[in-house]
Amino acid sequence: MKLKTFFHSHPVFTLEDLAGFLSSDGRHNVRTQESLLAYHVKAGNIIRVRRGLYASVPPGASAETYPVDPFLLASKITQDSVLAYHTALELHGKAYSVFERFTYASNRPLSLIIIGGRQFKGVRFPEALARKNATAFNVMEVGRSGMAVSVTGLERTFVDVLNRPDMAGSWEEIWRSLEMIEYFDLDKVVAYVDLLDNATTAAKVGFFLEQHRESLVLEDSHLKVFRERRPRRPHYLERSRRKNGRFVAAWNLIVPEEVYERSWGEQL
Repeated sequence: MKLKTFFHSHPVFTLEDLAGFLSSDGRHNVRTQESLLAYHVKAGNIIRVRRGLYASVPPGASAETYPVDPFLLASKITQDSVLAYHTALELHGKAYSVFERFTYASNRPLSLIIIGGRQFKGVRFPEALARKNATAFNVMEVGRSGMAVSVTGLERTFVDVLNRPDMAGSWEEIWRSLEMIEYFDLDKVVAYVDLLDNATTAAKVGFFLEQHRESLVLEDSHLKVFRERRPRRPHYLERSRRKNGRFVAAWNLIVPEEVYERSWGEQL
């Protein structure tokens, strides 16, 4: 009965989670653990998602068809998983589109995993954060199905997506998603930009904020902070997707015309 309570409170769990529960109950034994898992998998009470990772099946549901929450899976793939980039936008309800790829940050991310047709992509924490022991900056816990899920906060997610646009889709997807965020704590944004210590990222953040200064109610003083951190020479909005665009001298950025004009808004 106690094990059923564990399954109920852990929709997704690891071997370490189960071992911790069994040890608290005085039954910590590897063989006992293996036997219990084998029994409950066969009984259809749990699903073996991959080595060391399991999902609980609610009473009355079928193990063969039960849809396991992909956000919970991504949060449990490594011990230090933090949902990030477009996946963080989705969890915060700020993504323009729904992706079938779920991204998490970790000190030791695993290779790309495909589970139930969905991709689970691990990305290392930015090197600048690791050097400064700041990987936990603006990471928060949110409740999901009774479990605590670690996810980057909106300010960090905003900067991360501009820092690594390859992790968030097209520029239209990025711009439309970020435009759904109604408010930023600019002190947190500035602090995180400084932690990343990337002049191009600072310029991209400033350019986006300037484009949306009216809706975000920003003053010149707010933008000046980022302008002081911009690169000295022109940089592309994204180096890996270089294309002709508009040179924005205020930010030393070469911006694709569609982003500068936000021309996708004119499409039917």
